[in-house]
Amino acid sequence: MIDLSVNFAGIKAPNPFWLASAPPTNSGYQIMKAFEAGWGGAVWKTLGVPVVNVSSRYGSVDYRNTRMMGFNNIELITDRPLADNLREIEEVKKYFPDHAVIASLMVESRKEWQQIIKDVENAGADGIELNFGCPHGMCERGMGSAVGQEPEVLKTIVEWVTEAANVPVITKLSPNISHITDPGLAAVEGGTDALSLINTIKSIVGIDLDSYAPYPVVDGKGSNGGYCGPAVKPIAMHMLKDLAQHPEISKVPISGIGGIETWRDVVEFILLGATSIQVCTAVMHYGFGIVREMEAGLRQFMEEKGYNTIYDFAGKALPNVTEWKHLNLKHQVIAEINQDKCIGCDLCYIACDDGAHQAISLPSDANNRIPSIIEENCVGCNLCSLVCPVEECITMVKTDDGTEHITWNERTLNDDVPVTFDDDRAGGKGHFVPKPSDALKVAKDK
Repeated sequence: MIDLSVNFAGIKAPNPFWLASAPPTNSGYQIMKAFEAGWGGAVWKTLGVPVVNVSSRYGSVDYRNTRMMGFNNIELITDRPLADNLREIEEVKKYFPDHAVIASLMVESRKEWQQIIKDVENAGADGIELNFGCPHGMCERGMGSAVGQEPEVLKTIVEWVTEAANVPVITKLSPNISHITDPGLAAVEGGTDALSLINTIKSIVGIDLDSYAPYPVVDGKGSNGGYCGPAVKPIAMHMLKDLAQHPEISKVPISGIGGIETWRDVVEFILLGATSIQVCTAVMHYGFGIVREMEAGLRQFMEEKGYNTIYDFAGKALPNVTEWKHLNLKHQVIAEINQDKCIGCDLCYIACDDGAHQAISLPSDANNRIPSIIEENCVGCNLCSLVCPVEECITMVKTDDGTEHITWNERTLNDDVPVTFDDDRAGGKGHFVPKPSDALKVAKDK
């Protein structure tokens, strides 16, 4: 029987689907509505000394028919009095005692940390999340990503908090740093009970071509904001992997954040080691109801694979994530075009000829638009299958027999790698490349 319940660093919830600290968790009304819809937990919009926000607050990157592929937010932490939030936290816990309510916090001094921790604990918060990642508006006050980018400062504040807290402490990390393991390890050394990542990425999403100000435009001016949404998912998964593979950091649970929108996103984050996931932008786009698809898809995946809990497959992909130098150089695939599915758009030919390895040819018959693979030229780069608009029309077929295995690392150790500019051991030596003048003929033919 499938059991989606989680125990995340001592914080229990009916499922791993949590709302991230953001506009959707600004009030008790929103969080109770989310819990009614099926969410298992919520991280309250960051509490601290209230701010004054601007208007407007959001910008986005749209890609073709996809709205909000990337989302930009310059809204700060809560602008509501602390007393109002505390009262609503208490009310939410009365109605939903088995759901996880985590208080996101951001203050300055040790004394303020101690006081606000006591306040949220008294209100019934199940845990605390330290916001060390906000990339805009709070840095000048020594908070947000200003802390997340300074591991020693981060460690000190984590020590303050863990010393004062009686509930589990989650440290939220900023992606605006070269090596995510540096603040991650600092948080663990400071005594954090768990980690969450990523917070938003410092960004400018566009320029208004009339006012010449970055979006969102505020009275003719703009500022950098926090970038999130589907576009940041690959970055989030990479950083999650870095933490989950670290021998010390991996001792604490990790809550995955960044571009999660579907059940597949959820599964992928869990496979990379997350044991709860947090969502913001997708809810702002589609509403709380998306959790139903997430839960149904997760349950179906687990049923098909024979898993009873998420812990049965958490981190299962990590052993397969390695450095490039350990990949098998003898593994070979080539593209294969299903002529029955091909619609003759020739995108594969254009992409391969202009952007890859000139391994696709067009027929000489003007009545036939179905391209073909030049197998001896194909390096198995996958580009044609990625640009093809028809599912399963172009597939990558394995051509080696699997008996040979050699990596760049092994070749290096065996002194069997190119060491001069014209070394005969170059991987592309002898590979067909058209003569430069052939490009003029192609252009003329067109």
